[in-house]
Amino acid sequence: MQNVMIVGAGKGGTAILKLLNETEVLKVQVVIDRNLDAPGIMLAQSEGITTGTDWKPYINEQIDIIIEVTGNEHVFQELRSTKDKKTVLIPGSVAFLLAKLLEEKEELIVRHQNASYQQELIFNAANDGMLVIDSTGIVILFNRRAEEMTGVKRDQAIGKNVVEVIPESRLPLILETRRIEKNQEMNLGNGRKIITTRIPIIEENGTLIGAFAVFKDITEVVNLAEEITDLKEIQTMLQAIIHSSDDAISVVDENGRGLLINPAYTRLTGLTQEQVIGHPATADISEGDSMHMKVLQTRRAVRGVPMRVGANKREVIVNVAPIIVKGKLKGSVGVIHDMSEIKSLNRELNRARQIIRTLEAKYTFEDIIGSSEEMKLAIEQAKLGAKTPATVLLRGESGTGKELFAHAIHNASDRKYNKFIRVNCAAISETLLESELFGYEEGAFSGAKRGGKRGFFEEANNGSIFLDEIGELSANTQAKLLRVLQENEIIRVGGTKPVPINVRIIAATHVNLEKGIAKGSFREDLYYRLNRMPIHIPPLRNRKEEIPVLCERLIQKINRDYGRNVEGVAQAALLKLMNYDWPGNVRELENILGRAMIFMNYNETFINIHHLPELRPKKTGTEPQASVNSESIQQDRSLTAMVEDYESEIIQQTLQRFNGNKTATAKALGLSVRNLYYKLEKYKLENNSMQ
Repeated sequence: MQNVMIVGAGKGGTAILKLLNETEVLKVQVVIDRNLDAPGIMLAQSEGITTGTDWKPYINEQIDIIIEVTGNEHVFQELRSTKDKKTVLIPGSVAFLLAKLLEEKEELIVRHQNASYQQELIFNAANDGMLVIDSTGIVILFNRRAEEMTGVKRDQAIGKNVVEVIPESRLPLILETRRIEKNQEMNLGNGRKIITTRIPIIEENGTLIGAFAVFKDITEVVNLAEEITDLKEIQTMLQAIIHSSDDAISVVDENGRGLLINPAYTRLTGLTQEQVIGHPATADISEGDSMHMKVLQTRRAVRGVPMRVGANKREVIVNVAPIIVKGKLKGSVGVIHDMSEIKSLNRELNRARQIIRTLEAKYTFEDIIGSSEEMKLAIEQAKLGAKTPATVLLRGESGTGKELFAHAIHNASDRKYNKFIRVNCAAISETLLESELFGYEEGAFSGAKRGGKRGFFEEANNGSIFLDEIGELSANTQAKLLRVLQENEIIRVGGTKPVPINVRIIAATHVNLEKGIAKGSFREDLYYRLNRMPIHIPPLRNRKEEIPVLCERLIQKINRDYGRNVEGVAQAALLKLMNYDWPGNVRELENILGRAMIFMNYNETFINIHHLPELRPKKTGTEPQASVNSESIQQDRSLTAMVEDYESEIIQQTLQRFNGNKTATAKALGLSVRNLYYKLEKYKLENNSMQ
């Protein structure tokens, strides 16, 4: 709490003193005036506040705020020069303004009290009972007529929750629903019957501030009406309610014949009143049983029943409840919610998601099969790479699944909801590749589109771009790609203005980039930028234990593509597949399985040996035999190392037999030329093959 000193105890000072005495954050410590008979001095003394004729002795007694109300400029200037720097000095003009506002406040209070008194006279003069609650359910108005009807005194009602005053009150429900209830019959606890209208009180900005009820005593009228009430009157009461609903509503009598429907029902089912009123409850049903009849039989409500109604077989959800009057079943009322539009939108959404998934990255890490240690390591590295913005370089032989990894990395990253652009650098001619990657400006070359064109990097902005066969890039394109990696910007062909981009680059290659650096065909600085996070994907021959699972997954895929129903691979055929080196890796395996399934009869469900083409086994008697001496076998070396030595020697012998002709060598060994080049590089046989 802050301490205040008031200098000047005239009319303005007195008003300020009254104002501050009503606050809990400011405390008046001293009131100063030259006239000890000033009204402010007298009021301060009656409040036990220190008074005086000179402010100087009190200036340093921990005063936080000084209010100068004398109107004397000399006093104000002297106070300002003498006060502590931390003390706030409020001039007289502000103080007088506050005093004026206080006077106006008191006038407004008086006027408000008069208006409230007039309103109370009006409320009490009304012949209807009136009750008003605030937003918490507390009674704030209770007129004299309400006292007479309820038997509760106004003093006992004001300030209490409405359910304590009238336990049967529905005003709390009005606060929840914000809906008007008109002309509702209600029984009070003292036996009186009333007709009441309940209305929520809502400000223009939508804020709920309370609710009020106006009610008439209809005890005698109701007693008379109950003697002649029949189902037609109930129908009339229901009709006023259901016509205001946006949901389709239908009412039937105790025999299941239509009594009334609302306009929403006609819009939904296409049936008019003439087609429903007086007809059985089954008139609107396209598929399903009548819930009205079920409710009339069981006298129990049903909820959430799916059905089809109308000539157009609209999908709906039906809620039906019985109408019971004084223990007698008078019929049932059904509310129908249209679900066809919602389901249609859901189907469209799912279709759109499938299309987007097809156009963008299709695979996730769940689609990658890997149980070998090498494959598990590659997957774990890829998952780590997906969580960072670092450039990833996927390395491995053709057909090992580098693109699959690229898809999975994108889908596991925070860019998964943005574009994933795939570019095969070897499939685009060198003259077009640069403009395709970086785009071009209008007039950059003959045939350039008007307005220019965005390149793949701009299309992939905020997403990922997969550059397959990165080793095939020309020197000029490599330089531009290096700029992208270093500066995060591109320059269109024919342009001069840099375009900033935010793209995650995933590169892939099956060639030896290090050898390309040595030959001068690949930039060393670009290599170090790309090779920040290399991931080596092992060839299929190093993880043959995964072939059974791969076959199962690939057969499922080919079944969908070809419309077949092949269940799997027979054990003998599987052994044959396991006994093959797979130079084309998983792509070759998919090719072999697809070819086998094409030539299978439709009644065959398993791929057998005779469905498979000739596959070169790991070792046959007709192959050249390498001179493997007992000394090499006895050495402490792994089986893999010895097999690689054996393979290297076979390749070298075959090359010598065909005088270094690689095409003939590859054909004789059952290898692709690409795979032969890979093995020549692997076993350092390039120099020998040129001899």
